[in-house]
Amino acid sequence: MLCMKEENPVPDRHIRYPATTAFFGNKMAEGSSVHSHGIKMLSLVKKLEDLKAGLDNDMYIDVILQSLPPSNDPFIINYNMNGLEKSKTS
Repeated sequence: MLCMKEENPVPDRHIRYPATTAFFGNKMAEGSSVHSHGIKMLSLVKKLEDLKAGLDNDMYIDVILQSLPPSNDPFIINYNMNGLEKSKTS
């Protein structure tokens, strides 16, 4: 007998769409904790990787940097100008 999941498969898109929406739409509020925001973004990265969303490391980093408020622009400029290479886990 087939289990329920095999009889009525849920397309990955229905699971992946809310995760990508949360990741791409997440913006850090001015004055909030960078640490908390980073943890939240990394948990979304992990979820997207588990769902095999097909994003590469550079895309994850770009989106995380874009989610920071304008007060972090000097950091972002420094990051990009100095060619700082980081992975999601470092």
